[in-house]
Amino acid sequence: MTKQIPLHWKIIIGLILGIIYSFVSSHFGWNRFTINWIDPFGTIFIRLLKFIAVPLVLFSIISGVASLPDPSKLGRMGAKTLGAYLLTTVFAVSVGLFLVNILNPGNYIAENQRIKNRIKYEVWVAQTSGVDLIDGTSYSSDPQYADYLNQASQEVAAEAGNQSVESRMQAAENLKATTPLQFIVDFVPDNIFAALSDGGRMLQVIFFGIFFGIVMILLPKETVQPVLAVINGANEVFLKMVELIMNAAPFFVFALMAGVIAKMADTPSEVLEIFKGLLSYSVTVLLGLLIMIFIIYPGILMFFVRKISYLEFFKRFSPAQFLAFSTSSSAATLPVTMECVRDNLGVSKNVTNFVLPIGATVNMDGTSLYQAVAVVFLAQMHLVELTFDQQLTIVLTATLASIGSAAVPSAGLVMLIVVLQSVGLNPAWIAVIFPVDRILDMFRTVVNVTGDATVSTLIAQTEGELSYDPQLKI
Repeated sequence: MTKQIPLHWKIIIGLILGIIYSFVSSHFGWNRFTINWIDPFGTIFIRLLKFIAVPLVLFSIISGVASLPDPSKLGRMGAKTLGAYLLTTVFAVSVGLFLVNILNPGNYIAENQRIKNRIKYEVWVAQTSGVDLIDGTSYSSDPQYADYLNQASQEVAAEAGNQSVESRMQAAENLKATTPLQFIVDFVPDNIFAALSDGGRMLQVIFFGIFFGIVMILLPKETVQPVLAVINGANEVFLKMVELIMNAAPFFVFALMAGVIAKMADTPSEVLEIFKGLLSYSVTVLLGLLIMIFIIYPGILMFFVRKISYLEFFKRFSPAQFLAFSTSSSAATLPVTMECVRDNLGVSKNVTNFVLPIGATVNMDGTSLYQAVAVVFLAQMHLVELTFDQQLTIVLTATLASIGSAAVPSAGLVMLIVVLQSVGLNPAWIAVIFPVDRILDMFRTVVNVTGDATVSTLIAQTEGELSYDPQLKI
């Protein structure tokens, strides 16, 4: 009898085959076929996971809260959860700033190009009310750069007309126009059915689930027992759906990877050219993200939760990580994250059902790290020196902005605009990093879900609800 290949290895094989196929198909000119006939299966996969995610979160939270023996435990767990997520986010931003200041990726851009970029920045400042030059230096007034000035004005005007940038800038302006307490207001749904039908309103689903569960605790057990039985049953049904879908995950991951790369460029050389132009930036972001994945999070677990070894953590959680890489969506990966954390790492159902949905919404460590690196990189390539105070502003803004980032692909670009504007830089600069954002977003999502798993395991350990089984075969 042959030994069955573990799921995480099947997903890795599907991912690698998808990458290999995409380069082969682009070499032979099959990209249109790939986009028309293979990529749709990747879209179907993400839709399957997303439609499961919202009801699974709702039923999981209600079940978890209603099953708590002591209602006061909910407040304690909530405070620990938010505190832990906030600390990991601040740490992620700090890692990003440390690396970007040590490696200086923006300095690898040709000096002549950086001077042109600087003059464009000065032209933008002159045309924008309420913005001043950060460092007070003026290159545009130097006669030797007079030829660059007219060209810079035209390029700034062209940047302002970029529709991709404009749409994200409008979204950022809408976000900034909200009141300080808007975050709390948005937490409360005005229509729970509308919240359930809109995947971007997960916080409202979480609020309703917690409120519903608390009310169930306050009522007599015999009154709510039938309701709890229905909720637990529905929860098990959705978990079974996840299990069935994951059986086909290797094929779906193959389709996702093939489609992502096919859409990036028509030939393999074009894909490589995209990365060569932003190599220093991409390497800096990737290094920071890999430090979070392979050093920071396992280090936290090995220090506070000593029963889980380094290799076992990745072995048991890798299906969720590879899925996060493929989908670039914390929300789509949530059902699998919950399954891995509960069944493989031994986190109790109560902690899993409460901590992970919140994490998928508010924990964006990868997004925060990338925003810190991106802002300083863009400043460096425009010869703009950011002071310590301005970089501290980046830490605070990126931390707060990450809470508002939707758990969907590339939502961090909107938040990056807010961070750029917080230190007086041109938000249109996000167009510079567009080409590599999709691939980097895949790695950022892996950081986000790994952070969710780390925090939920840590909370379970502090609550005495971690039953890790070292003998479990994955």
